[in-house]
Amino acid sequence: MKHISAEPLELSALLQRAHHPEAGGIVLFSGEARNNHNGNEVLFLEYEAHIPMAEKMIDDIVQSAIERWNLIAAYAIHRIGNVGISESAVVVITSHAHRKPAYEANQFIIDQLKAEVPIWKCEHYTDGTHEWSTNNFKIT
Repeated sequence: MKHISAEPLELSALLQRAHHPEAGGIVLFSGEARNNHNGNEVLFLEYEAHIPMAEKMIDDIVQSAIERWNLIAAYAIHRIGNVGISESAVVVITSHAHRKPAYEANQFIIDQLKAEVPIWKCEHYTDGTHEWSTNNFKIT
């Protein structure tokens, strides 16, 4: 499965892939574009990534979580390009026989993805301005 997508993320289709007869807990996290940030009204988000590096790094993070928590399934997909308000920018799904490991693994994956993967976000505001950011610094 690819981890970077220029297409809208279909949550129901992704969730369906995580269902399994042994799964007692499935956790879906959807990081969505909101309409405001720091008092600014947001029109849309724009994401860019170093795709080959991002694909490998997300795959490594997901595989690490699968091994650490003995997951039945785990998926992490991040959008690139323009993401409209209320659309999913990133989705992480984990399934396990029990809910606690599914939650822990899901949080681990999204936290690691946000901290390590080379993906950049630009917030486009209704006043015509925009602001690029990463997890560690901002570019204006």
